[in-house]
Amino acid sequence: MHADITPLVVGLLIFISSLISLRFGISVAIIEIILGVIAGNYGIKPEDWMIYLAGFGGIVLTFLAGAEIDTGLMKEKFKQSFLVGLFSFLTPFVSASLYAYYIAGWNFQASLIAGTALSETSIAVVYSVLMETNLSKTKVGKMLMASTFVTNTGTALVLSILFAKPTLYTVIFVAVSIMVILLATKFSHYVFDNPKLKNKVIEPEIKYIFLLLFVFMYFANLGEGHAILPAFVLGLLMSKHFAETSDTKVVKNRLRTVAFAIITPVFFIVTGLKVSLPLIISAIGLFAALFAVKQLAKFLGVYFLAKKYIPNGGVYTTLLMSTGLTFGLIASVFGLHSGLINQVQYSVLTGVLIASSVMPTLVAQKWFMPVHTEDLMDTNNDKA
Repeated sequence: MHADITPLVVGLLIFISSLISLRFGISVAIIEIILGVIAGNYGIKPEDWMIYLAGFGGIVLTFLAGAEIDTGLMKEKFKQSFLVGLFSFLTPFVSASLYAYYIAGWNFQASLIAGTALSETSIAVVYSVLMETNLSKTKVGKMLMASTFVTNTGTALVLSILFAKPTLYTVIFVAVSIMVILLATKFSHYVFDNPKLKNKVIEPEIKYIFLLLFVFMYFANLGEGHAILPAFVLGLLMSKHFAETSDTKVVKNRLRTVAFAIITPVFFIVTGLKVSLPLIISAIGLFAALFAVKQLAKFLGVYFLAKKYIPNGGVYTTLLMSTGLTFGLIASVFGLHSGLINQVQYSVLTGVLIASSVMPTLVAQKWFMPVHTEDLMDTNNDKA
């Protein structure tokens, strides 16, 4: 009988990543991606169940990220977060598309895929880093999450408008998503506030949330869409509900524990396993150029606005807004499966996304961690 070593290796990588993260103070998500890249290029390949679990991990992270957003602050700081998020999307989208088309020599559709993939800011990375560094509850953390939502909404809309081919199943996916979000927002208290379900070892509340996310995933696959955006919106609309009572706060904390213990580590490690270093090395010049274009464009699009609205955390905000992963991978995979980009282009884009999720985060955590985080918002700019 042949024993499958892949789950054992992945479990070992998850544990080692935690130890390295605690030892050096680096985000565990970054360590998991790096170890995944190393393992993937030494013959470890993700299995089908791992790929599905990784996809679910990305959805859970996105839901949790939405649930952490302070909707009151988002309304109060709508102009600031909208401007930061808009230019965080628009500047790299235009820059990467133009570079790919006019300098790299890609065709028009492939160039648009490159621009779309490199325009996003990773919800998964930003949320993980903010949680690990205890910045998620600060004003700078909340501003970051709100701006990230705007950026990725732009990425998702561009991908849908430019490349989607709507079918009946697409309409069904959108309709079901809206219905689930509305019903869950209105009636979830019957689950969370039910004394027969509270504080049970079988965790019915968490299973209920997972069921909603599985519904999104099923109909997204059916409609050739993706569940990340509706999952984020659901988390966003339920964030107020989670903040209402101590019991619902406990549910969110338990969900976070379950997610960070096994589900989201698989997401980050599988992301690394998919990277082909030989293909990236074969186009190392293009890889370096696209990475530089993404980082420079993000800096130009974010830094000056962040410096204005978050004066003591401008560099940190810019660096975390420069990360890419989730929506970028979705765009890259879509381009590959649709025949719009080839395998080398896909590997280069994926490599740039992973490098952009690692390098800016390391620099941000090492040299630009905010201090006095609750006072980072410049009240003088609130009326700007």
